[in-house]
Amino acid sequence: MERIDKILSNLGYGSRKEIKTIVKKGMVEVDGETIKDSSMQVDPEKCKIHVNGKEVIYKRYIYLMMNKPDGVVSATYDNYDETVVDLLHPDHSVFNPFPVGRLDKDTVGLLLLTNDGELNHRLISPKWHVDKVYYAEIDKMVELSDVEAFNKGVILDDEYKCLPAKLSILEALSEGSKVEVTLQEGKFHQVKRMFESLGKKVTYLKRIRFASLDLDENLQEGEYRELTEEEVNILKSI
Repeated sequence: MERIDKILSNLGYGSRKEIKTIVKKGMVEVDGETIKDSSMQVDPEKCKIHVNGKEVIYKRYIYLMMNKPDGVVSATYDNYDETVVDLLHPDHSVFNPFPVGRLDKDTVGLLLLTNDGELNHRLISPKWHVDKVYYAEIDKMVELSDVEAFNKGVILDDEYKCLPAKLSILEALSEGSKVEVTLQEGKFHQVKRMFESLGKKVTYLKRIRFASLDLDENLQEGEYRELTEEEVNILKSI
């Protein structure tokens, strides 16, 4: 049970004060009856709520897939740069979603956002072994010795030894290579630092898969959509 003003405020119908006003004007109905008390307790998952004649579609959590663009920070707030939350429509930002993990400012691709804290924890914790797959372009030739190093666990510049990771070579030329990297952890700048430890530099990085979800090819950079019920269930089954 929750207060009706809290429910409607969380869904973007206005501040608590504004909700109180529209309730007093008789614009809110619960199960077909006009209410006058904005502090009324209701069960939003069982009651039918209408505001100004339109049914309120209630949901507690929101799940989004974004194709994160270059130059945008994976955060809810930043003093200097635009954040992924700044790209959201008010209908979605009102749920106060946060990014699941993070992508570097200059990294693009699949980023999940949600206000479901429990699911967020399961997806970013290394103990759940959730795969994150990246497409990367490297400034030098990637060799089988690099594949073996990734498989054993690359040691970073701070002496941290990464968990074993999968490196797949898509194209290897002396002037540069194209690869896919699969990780189950997310240290700061990890993919870039792994290659730097091997004497190579990442020139382009894009996340193309998170868990069992592939980046929606219809999403242009900066665009996003809600996950389908099936996609949400896939994530929750992890």
